[in-house]
Amino acid sequence: MQIPTTDGLADAFAAYPDHGEQHPGVLMNPDAFGIRPVIRDLAAELAGHGYYVLVPNFFYREGPTPIIDLPGHIGEADRSALVARLMPLIKELTPERVLSDADAYLGFLTAQPEVGAGPVAVTGYCIGGLLATRTAAAHPGQVAALAAFHAPVAADGPESLLRLTADVHFGHAATDITPEALGELNQSLEAAGVTYTSEIYPGTVHGFTMPDTDAFDPAGLRLHWDRLLPLLSRALAKG
Repeated sequence: MQIPTTDGLADAFAAYPDHGEQHPGVLMNPDAFGIRPVIRDLAAELAGHGYYVLVPNFFYREGPTPIIDLPGHIGEADRSALVARLMPLIKELTPERVLSDADAYLGFLTAQPEVGAGPVAVTGYCIGGLLATRTAAAHPGQVAALAAFHAPVAADGPESLLRLTADVHFGHAATDITPEALGELNQSLEAAGVTYTSEIYPGTVHGFTMPDTDAFDPAGLRLHWDRLLPLLSRALAKG
């Protein structure tokens, strides 16, 4: 699919059930390695639970997917070189660009005939989780659920959380955040009046949801589904 934005066309794909006419919408932001088979699998599994899932290529300004060539399995030996190539692109995702793109993505998502009326959810992995958090904060009346996994969700500071009205789940890798930092983040969420769960997934490292990397943790991925599916069911049903 092609999503019109202020800076061009963002390539994207959608996954949704092959039964029923309309479904709640979910905007899913991939990790920094972008759209690839494991992301398609995650979107398809979520769609199988009754959701229309839209996954954009947020690096579209650099070209269509794939932005860089990836090995079939991303080992630790590959990761540092790949991240070094992607980091300049990540730095170009300024807050202004992210919010402009979010407007376009949500507008496109809610205009699809297979998407029902009502609020939507945003999810994300790694840097995609930060983009999801910014999207939810910028669209408080539209985004009812936010889920981010092994993501730098606090990168914009505690004041950014004050704009969240969505029900929230943050699933942190054990290597990404200390218990002390988690406590500070959760205190900020409480002060903002956010309905949330925010926890460290035991024994995990950054990227634990991605089966095509050495970071993958099967128990972490199962816990991700155990947290994500009830969140979406509750929040979107309320809307």
